[in-house]
Amino acid sequence: MAIQSNASTEEVVGGIKTFSGLTNVKVIAVNPTMEELHAIDINVKQEPNYTVEFSGEEYNKVVFWLNNEDGNFKLEILMQNKHKLSSTNKNQWMNSIGQSTWSHGEPSKELNEEGEAKYPWWKTEGERKAYTGEETLINFVKAWANVASGDEVTFDTMPAIATGAVAEIKALVKELSSNEVRVLIGVKDSRYQQVYTKYFGRVKPQRDDLFVKALNDPYGPFNADFNADLVWGTHISTATLVTPDTIEENEDWAPKTNGTVKETEDLPF
Repeated sequence: MAIQSNASTEEVVGGIKTFSGLTNVKVIAVNPTMEELHAIDINVKQEPNYTVEFSGEEYNKVVFWLNNEDGNFKLEILMQNKHKLSSTNKNQWMNSIGQSTWSHGEPSKELNEEGEAKYPWWKTEGERKAYTGEETLINFVKAWANVASGDEVTFDTMPAIATGAVAEIKALVKELSSNEVRVLIGVKDSRYQQVYTKYFGRVKPQRDDLFVKALNDPYGPFNADFNADLVWGTHISTATLVTPDTIEENEDWAPKTNGTVKETEDLPF
């Protein structure tokens, strides 16, 4: 006999360790090359591809590499070199302080039925049509840079960023090297780490309730599994167990149990 045993408390079966929940992270790279990834101990075998196609449309990826004490995580924002339209052909608009809204025309010129400003809260400075993915990018940078309410948060090269030229964003990695941003991380398909993009939090004040509010919004679900209490740690799957079908009495191997089986009964499998 040859049995190389281990204590039951030891973990000997390999697997991918995953994490989920809310955590503070630093940004360590934006759209890095293979060489840049190797320099931060992220081993890849080929140059990263920062374009992807969905339903015949091409998108440019802005990839932020995030880091905390448990590892590195990727936040991907998909952008397009075209302005974002709603299903009712409204444009999404943004301004220099990171506000966004939807309107057929310039929000600053839109009037209601009474002839008053339709968007009285809207600031006109930097008013422009938003590119696909721009709102998510600006919201992330706003939280990462800890921009105060009403302060400027805009990029000079946004048209270029929409095409994948992210030099202006990359420059922030060094400038904001001491900053942290709070994110929700989940697990997809039991192995892939994914970062929630519908809300990004600040370290102070730590408003985790705003993540809950975003998750409960009709447009805010997270397409990944995450620890139900949102507490950061090793991921524990929240998948619902499926109850086995009841056994039919007329099956030739089924015991006489009125369609149910007790744990103690010895079944032929």
